[in-house]
Amino acid sequence: MTIIGHYFDALLMMLAEMSPYLMLGFFIAGLLRTFVPHALYSNHLSKRNMKSVVKAAAIGIPLPLCSCGVIPTSVSLRKEGASHGACTSFLIATPQTGVDSIAATYSMMGLPFAIVRPLAALFTAMFGGWLVNRYAKDDDRLSAAYANQEHHEHCHCQDHNEAHEHADDDECDDENHECHCGETQCHEDGNDCGCGCCHQSKVNSDTFWGKLKGALAYGFVDMLQDVGKWLVVGLLIAALITVAVPNEWLAALHEYKLLNMLIVLAIAIPMYVCATGSIPIAVSLMAKGLTPGAALVLLMAGPAVNSASILVIGNSFGKRTLSLYILSIVIGSIAFGLCIDYLLPQDWFSVSGVLADDCCMHHLTFWNWLFIVVFVALLLNAFVLQAMSSHKLQLAHHHDSGISVSSEQNTINTKNDKDMTRTYKIDGMSCNHCKASAEKAISNVAGVEKVEVDLAKGIAYVEGNQKDSDVIAAIEEAGFNCRLL
Repeated sequence: MTIIGHYFDALLMMLAEMSPYLMLGFFIAGLLRTFVPHALYSNHLSKRNMKSVVKAAAIGIPLPLCSCGVIPTSVSLRKEGASHGACTSFLIATPQTGVDSIAATYSMMGLPFAIVRPLAALFTAMFGGWLVNRYAKDDDRLSAAYANQEHHEHCHCQDHNEAHEHADDDECDDENHECHCGETQCHEDGNDCGCGCCHQSKVNSDTFWGKLKGALAYGFVDMLQDVGKWLVVGLLIAALITVAVPNEWLAALHEYKLLNMLIVLAIAIPMYVCATGSIPIAVSLMAKGLTPGAALVLLMAGPAVNSASILVIGNSFGKRTLSLYILSIVIGSIAFGLCIDYLLPQDWFSVSGVLADDCCMHHLTFWNWLFIVVFVALLLNAFVLQAMSSHKLQLAHHHDSGISVSSEQNTINTKNDKDMTRTYKIDGMSCNHCKASAEKAISNVAGVEKVEVDLAKGIAYVEGNQKDSDVIAAIEEAGFNCRLL
């Protein structure tokens, strides 16, 4: 069989193994999103003690947030009263796992890995939270000040004496509330008006069926838009490793277990890989001779740390907290990796059956093909919807605001009139949580009347008499790079 044939065989076999568990994981993630009250994530995390640290880690493990999306969520928890140590614990545990990645880990790496992975995330997060509570007390005030920077001038409730509780979770619960954009349908029929204040309203409803619909929309549209690209990249890289990397390359280093882990750390820390997308890469490397412990290091450090999250965490939670955050992940991943390599039976962590040399698409059953087709259809649907949304948004502002689009340069220019839409290029957004964070940050700028963010193109359309410098500063405080187009 040709190399191309082996490549597609490996790709199909991995997809067949992962697709049913991924769909189950995405569905459960949607249920968590819509049926679990948001206040649950903050009510138990306020005390500066070990108990709140443990709770934050346990709450973060099943949540399907990436390393970028978890940061604004942690800042929101800090604003709602969660302690500094609890927020750090949440920051460590959440991106390493998620119900979707745990399910996919079980499908491709077996039950022992599916158990060890969340346990490692739990204890690493507890260790990091304890370190921060003990040795980063000065950063406590810094993170509190950063979280309280955000104001809610964009909200204009008819009752000005009413507390703005909805602002903490981007929801508008008051039936008399009107957003700065002037739209009210987002409170009546559950549709997002695009202003940023009601970003999550589309997945909230008082009825069971409304919540279930929201769960499906979040799990199979929003989440697939967030992790789908990285999952595809991970699968493509894993299949390439399977057919292109000689077995003897990593097998020669198999006896040097700690060296395996240090090499993986050096690669995993600066790059971005999501918790689910890292699984096929780890499996393919293990099949080539990487030790199971080093694979666990990749699964822990890859999703939890990258160059973008390092910059934002240092800015919003403090430099010492950042150092302890990275230290806890490095120590925790290596410690659990060494436990796997030296203390546990190695046959528990064998992946040879997943990427067998004689794997062939003819071995796939009807159910394998069914799950592959359904999952690919859902993935394509999410990408198409995202592209259509981006195209409609661009056309709307091209028509309404005098925007001229150059297909060759792929840039957008606007008029400088204050009554026209201003466009800003935002770099660093990777998911819908990042989009919501950017929308909220811009919405809080004085003078902003309406804001819409195109995640696919990384562009924000802002209407009002705001100052450009204020918008740019707000976006940069949220952890992104921004410039006026």
